[in-house]
Amino acid sequence: MDQSAYKLAVLDFQAARQRAALEGIIALMTGKSNELLSYEDVARKLRLKAQVERGTQTIPVRAIVGSVGRCTEFTRTFLPRKADDQERWARVKSVFMSPDNRLLPPIEVYQVGEAYFVLDGNHRVSIARQEGVEYIDAHVIEVKATVPITPDIQPDDLIIKAEYADFIEKTGINKLLPNVDLSVTVPGQYEKLRQQIQAQELMTQEADPATYSLSGAILGWYKNIYAPLADAIREHGIMRWFPARTLTDMYLWISEHREELENEVGWSISPDAAVSDLAVKKNSMAEAHERQPGSWREARIVDRYTERLFNDILVPVSGDPEGWHALDQGILFGKKDGARLQGLHIVKAKKELNGPRALEIQKIFKQKCENARVEGNLAVEFGDISRKIYERAILTDLIVLKVSHPPQTGLAVLNSPFRSIITRSFRPLLAIPGEASSMDHALLAYDGGPRAKEALFVSTYLAERWETHLTVFSALEGSRFTVEIQDYVHSYLELHEIDADYITVKGPVSEISDVIRDSGINLVLLGGYSRSALMGMVAGSTLDYMLRELPTPILVCR
Repeated sequence: MDQSAYKLAVLDFQAARQRAALEGIIALMTGKSNELLSYEDVARKLRLKAQVERGTQTIPVRAIVGSVGRCTEFTRTFLPRKADDQERWARVKSVFMSPDNRLLPPIEVYQVGEAYFVLDGNHRVSIARQEGVEYIDAHVIEVKATVPITPDIQPDDLIIKAEYADFIEKTGINKLLPNVDLSVTVPGQYEKLRQQIQAQELMTQEADPATYSLSGAILGWYKNIYAPLADAIREHGIMRWFPARTLTDMYLWISEHREELENEVGWSISPDAAVSDLAVKKNSMAEAHERQPGSWREARIVDRYTERLFNDILVPVSGDPEGWHALDQGILFGKKDGARLQGLHIVKAKKELNGPRALEIQKIFKQKCENARVEGNLAVEFGDISRKIYERAILTDLIVLKVSHPPQTGLAVLNSPFRSIITRSFRPLLAIPGEASSMDHALLAYDGGPRAKEALFVSTYLAERWETHLTVFSALEGSRFTVEIQDYVHSYLELHEIDADYITVKGPVSEISDVIRDSGINLVLLGGYSRSALMGMVAGSTLDYMLRELPTPILVCR
């Protein structure tokens, strides 16, 4: 042995041990482990069994992350930890760096996924890492794993990997859904998925014992429960706020959030509504996006053609005799569109939550829904009426609200609760001034603005699905209305094969009252506010005028 080379190797060993100590301090500060993985621990947790000889290969040194029986002697980067290892480490390095290094045999490793564990040759790997060697010859024995393993795996990750292996063994889901990534970053999550699948199993078995199968229950869980919520998460862009989490992490989190919401409000919450609620609470930018004209329409383009546009309808009820008009209208709307009614009664004091009046309102609400054969639930809450309504609106598709105090003129418009609800709510609002209407002849007040296109979208849906007769009303007051705008409406309705009547007046929009009276209109649709409350106070508002003066229900599309 070259003594000078050996002495230099000893100095290198001592420097390597110092770096190992420094790595330990950094690991404590960052919380990221610098422990070499134990193959025995990995094999036990991941239930590794089948082995396949792969012969001698050239493998990446940085993909070697663990050892068989020697994991405490080196750090994750294979720096030596024990002082009594100096002589052997220095002797191996002397040979490794000499011209005779070709005489060193290949190391022996187990391959698990993309990671390698040293069976023989730990010192050679340690020296190769310190010298910046990128590849090393190794005799490889591949050990089959049911879960993916990569070189960046941390010791804490093994808990999750072990839970995933157990989940796969009990469900066989990796074979049923081979291209679905169900990875998580938090321990305990796979047990929650298994409980959901068990619930689906029970439901499937009770529904049809003759055709029940575990695989069918798992596929049913994925198609009917997991996929809809996962799709809603993707569509809302939720993942960009949680870059360190996976889609399944978010699925489980929002599943729990959805369950909490349902317990809180007493309603059945759709996956999309649960995601929308979380998005608004998480990030004010989500709220700004939701408020952009057209966002509601864009999110429902597919549903509008394949299912129904309104699944859940929010109906605030006061309990006053005239206040029930909103529920009567909501029932008619719900029957036409097959929607659920989500009632909301707001009390002024917490002690009234379970008081006799609240209980009586719940009884009447339930009875009216049962008589009409419409699914309905009523929640009783304490708080500010306007705030509670627009908070709950995000969980539904439409608000049906009695117009008890329409926006007035002048300074009063700044303090209008009704205007506040329309402005701040995320959903269309059906304003009810009087008794319920059959809604079989609708008038679309169209001025070509972004919000008016929302109203055109809904009008077309009602004409197609409900066979509602449609009249398009336009006022030529001012210079905003153009031939191009008129042509757009014609083309849009013709595309959807809708025959509509067209009425154009040369006077102010207030002439709509005469049109409604003369044409037998019983529903008006138009866009929401296009100017601030202050501008509405100065210049007036078409919508405010309609809410004050028209006797027909008005569907406001934001």
